[in-house]
This record gives sequence, C-alpha cells and structure tokens, in this order.
Amino acid sequence: MGVICLDCDGLFERWRQQARWLLSHQVDPSQVSWAAPEAADLFATDQQYPEALGPLVVRIPRQLLELLESSAQYRGEQRWSLLYEVLWRVSHGDRTAMLAGDRLGSELHRRLKQVRREAHHLHAFLRFVELPQTEAAEAIAQPQYVAWHEPDHDILRSASEHFIGRMGRHRWLIATPGDGVYFDGEQLHHQRQCPPAWQQLAQQVEDPHGALWLTYYSHIFNPARLNPKVMQGHLPARFWKNLPEGPLIPALISEARHGKQRDGQASLIGAREGKQIRLGKT
Repeated sequence: MGVICLDCDGLFERWRQQARWLLSHQVDPSQVSWAAPEAADLFATDQQYPEALGPLVVRIPRQLLELLESSAQYRGEQRWSLLYEVLWRVSHGDRTAMLAGDRLGSELHRRLKQVRREAHHLHAFLRFVELPQTEAAEAIAQPQYVAWHEPDHDILRSASEHFIGRMGRHRWLIATPGDGVYFDGEQLHHQRQCPPAWQQLAQQVEDPHGALWLTYYSHIFNPARLNPKVMQGHLPARFWKNLPEGPLIPALISEARHGKQRDGQASLIGAREGKQIRLGKT
C-alpha cells in the first residue's frame, strides 16, 4: 500500500475531516503523510481510495480535541502527522498519548507550551498606534489603532481575542507577515492572507507620542538590576525591532555593562548635582 499524501491547507477543521476519514478506514499513521502542501486535491496518492467514510465510528474525548486544536497552531516539522499519531493511539484505547510523560504526549505538551508562550508574547509586546481620525475615516470605518507583529506560530486568530474587551468598542487592526485581524467595534474579522494594505498601514504608521515614550523608557531603565539573559528570556531579541524602545535596548545594555550597572544610575541622573552613592557588595 502506498503512502497517502494529504494537504489540509493549514486548517485544523480540514485536518479533522481528513483524520476522521483515515480513522474510519483504519489507516495507520505510518501510511499517511501531510508533507505534500502542493497537493491540489484533498487526497493525493498513487492509489485510489474510497471518498466515503469507512465503517468504523470512533468517539474522541472532547479534552483531546481541545488539545489537538491548540497544538495545531504550532509551526514545525510533523505538524499534522504527530496530531494523527496521538489521535490514533487514543482512538485505540491508549490515552497515555495525551499525557506529558509519554513520548508523543511529551512533544504534544511541548508544542502547547510554545503556543501559549507565543500568545503571551502577542499580549505583552504588541504596540498599538493610534491613527489620526477624520470624518472620512469614520465614514469608511478605518481602524483607530493599528499594530504590527511577527509571531512564530499561528496564534493570531485566537490570541487577538484578548484585546476585544480591553479595547472597548474601538476599531483596531493587527497585521503580520502571514495573517491579519480587524475588529470593527463589534466583530473580529480574520484574514488568512493579510491584505498588503493592512501590512503597509501597520508598518509605516508613526506614533505621535513616540518621542515622549522613548524619553520615559530611557529614564526608567535601571542598569543596576539588569540581567541580560533573564531580560532576553522574558523579552526575546526577535521582538526588539518591532518595539518603539527596541533600538534603545542594545545601547542601554552596553552602557550598563560599562559603568552604569556599577553606579546604579543613568548618566543623565548621575550628572546632576548631589552626592553620588556607589553600590557596595553585601
């Protein structure tokens, strides 16, 4: 029997449909692959298989479906194949595949952790910029706030719901190199391919309060408490380029290492009149 090559087009619901078909025909995970995204049809294989569902009906725990749907947002090798392996084992009575102590379960939970961490990054490091509003902009429902973000995983659609309650009825847009979302004040709209106009708007907008924020950030930066490894663990360097304060961070770290960390104060503060108190070892 040849390997069945599938393409779910990055959609969990389509993968779920395919997995249901595979289970109903008792297709072993070793006989199926999702490594053919160029496939035009739902099933691409050198053999003919029935399009109808097979005779086997399998009941899947709701908890497992939720785990699979969340981990499906992970981008990486064997993205969909691993999900089917877990589904296959659970459907055959082996629920240990859902647990972190299992070989497959461990990888499943690692992906879940990465997805949740990436959602946290969106919530923590996204910067909305307010657009100037005119009567014409109001008439066409132009976004009031826009933001650009570059996530490593497909978390935008679900993670962006975080902002619905926090932004009230304001209209906002988040653009990424892949997909995009727009909230019109009532409903969240998701575009799997972010429109170029959205990307251009989010990347080229200038923050009218940017200079004030940079001045504030540089003054509250505490060199005495700087730990670069810990800092990059909480604020990965890949996000710096898209943060207003990002260009300041390398210079602030460098200055901290060359004296400010010892003195415990920024140069502008240290230059003021008064007695300088150096930090001693305790």
